[in-house]
Amino acid sequence: MALMETHYYSFCMQSNITLNIFIPTPTSSEQVIANHHSEKYDYENGLPVLYLLHGAYGDAFSWIRFSSVERYAQEKGIALVMASAENAFYQNLKSGKLFEKFFTEELPEFVTTIFPISREREKTFIAGLSMGGYGAWYLALKHPELYGKAASMSGAMDIAELVRNMALNPIENNYPFPIYDCFDDPANLEGTDKDLLVLYDKAVSKGVVPKLYQACGFNDFLYKKNCWMRDELTKRTADFVYEEGEGGHDWNFWDTYIQHIINWL
Repeated sequence: MALMETHYYSFCMQSNITLNIFIPTPTSSEQVIANHHSEKYDYENGLPVLYLLHGAYGDAFSWIRFSSVERYAQEKGIALVMASAENAFYQNLKSGKLFEKFFTEELPEFVTTIFPISREREKTFIAGLSMGGYGAWYLALKHPELYGKAASMSGAMDIAELVRNMALNPIENNYPFPIYDCFDDPANLEGTDKDLLVLYDKAVSKGVVPKLYQACGFNDFLYKKNCWMRDELTKRTADFVYEEGEGGHDWNFWDTYIQHIINWL
């Protein structure tokens, strides 16, 4: 397997940035024959790719440091792309850093040009945890033409309530999130295009909806809100998979369920 730390100038970020790109390659334990190579390592037509999003306080190295996702992706022949989004909820910031545009336009263009990664929607996936769980669904539902599947673990599914609490109780909550840079009116996001249910309904009206996956642990502080989102999607007869199990808001849970996600892909 090949893990590459890549540095380049991003116009969306207006600075040099760091990416981590994982490309599955034949390992010493494999017998590489013509058929095996064409099926699992189809570099000519482009490998399926999973864009992995980090949570709050994370960066492009989070998944590499705290999980065994490389090994899981290697087994399935899936490329991984990891980049940083600070604590910005994957939004375009008023101050200039355009995270949404970066993840949906600049980053895919860069990696599919340089690396043997597919441009096909059916081979393009996105997943994240916590803030990145919201981000994965947010980007996929707002740009459903780009992603075949989107997965959230321990996601901040009710962004309106979460950010409203930050806005109304900034000292008590002490969150290091630039909510006034991310959102026009942080206290009133419900019903806007930051609301995942609004985005889901719009995607349905377009007739292009990514398949969705959602997981959360019983002991996660976001568990009840994940159950709420599950129930709302069930009412809409959405095409989604929901899983829950023992665990909290931590890497033990996420390392287990990223395996479920890669198998689902």
